[in-house]
Amino acid sequence: MKTLLNILLAGLIQFGFTYLAYAQSTLEHIQSTGIFKIGTEGAYSPFSYHDASGKLTGFDVEIGREIALHMNVKPEFVEGKWDGLIGGLDAGRFDAVMNQIAITPEREKKYSFSLPYVISHAVLITRNDNNDIKTFSDLKGKKSAHTLTNNFAQIARHYGAEIIGTNGFNQEVELVSTGRADATINDKLSYLDYKKHRPEAPVKIVATEAQAAKTAVLLRKDDTALKAAIDKAITDIKADGTYQRIWDKYFAEGTGK
Repeated sequence: MKTLLNILLAGLIQFGFTYLAYAQSTLEHIQSTGIFKIGTEGAYSPFSYHDASGKLTGFDVEIGREIALHMNVKPEFVEGKWDGLIGGLDAGRFDAVMNQIAITPEREKKYSFSLPYVISHAVLITRNDNNDIKTFSDLKGKKSAHTLTNNFAQIARHYGAEIIGTNGFNQEVELVSTGRADATINDKLSYLDYKKHRPEAPVKIVATEAQAAKTAVLLRKDDTALKAAIDKAITDIKADGTYQRIWDKYFAEGTGK
């Protein structure tokens, strides 16, 4: 009988710990541990990449560090391939994702987003000597290079392109440069940064989407308290000039607002 009672007691204690773990919100967990875990790619310049010394840096990374600072916690970046970042959020490997995640109606059905921290346009990129593709509609039947699950691939599919899978933006541009793909679609800021470092690359912008994409911190749907804390941090760093300082460091053109 004593053994049975001990087993039951142990089970109740374990249940209590499990219940408390689930009852604690993500924000409360972050505050109790002092760590804000952020999923990012680490291979998408100039937003999330490694510099010459191997240090993780980039626009999204610096904004993430400032958000954590304003939440009085330390950021911990967990790197992974693009296709696994959203799944990693679902699995609880991190608390949020910052990797130029665009707000889309499909994603909003399942996830929550912070206030946008980047507003930019998608651009259509081809080889310099390609005169067949001048608009997005010209993608029909053409090969477009993309990471399979990103929103730019969805745009290309919408226009009837055949998608060639890649590991990231640099490979996409390489495939276009060598003629193995006819085009790619990506963020204008990424393209400008790439051309700044690779001015000799034989690629050009031939079209720009009229509607701007809004990038935000991706969160689980029920993390309302965490969203409020991140929104406040983004508002504060825009008000005190921190955001503009980081923007100017990476993007010389525009206000970033």
